[in-house]
Amino acid sequence: MPPKMKIFLFIIIFFLLGALLIISNHNLSFICGENVSLFSDLYMGWLNKVYSNAYSMTGKIVQLEWLPKR
Repeated sequence: MPPKMKIFLFIIIFFLLGALLIISNHNLSFICGENVSLFSDLYMGWLNKVYSNAYSMTGKIVQLEWLPKR
């Protein structure tokens, strides 16, 4: 399996597990329409949090001193 495919598969599994955790933690069933709306709000909030944390972490990594001092 090519490395790009492995990364893509990891990302897909990550997002699916996030969705499953939201469903199980909030005891949601998709029989009721309001639960679908609640799930979409919760999932979008989770995606926003993942994005902001990745953005913050990348900014902090860039600011680190990577070269040794002479």
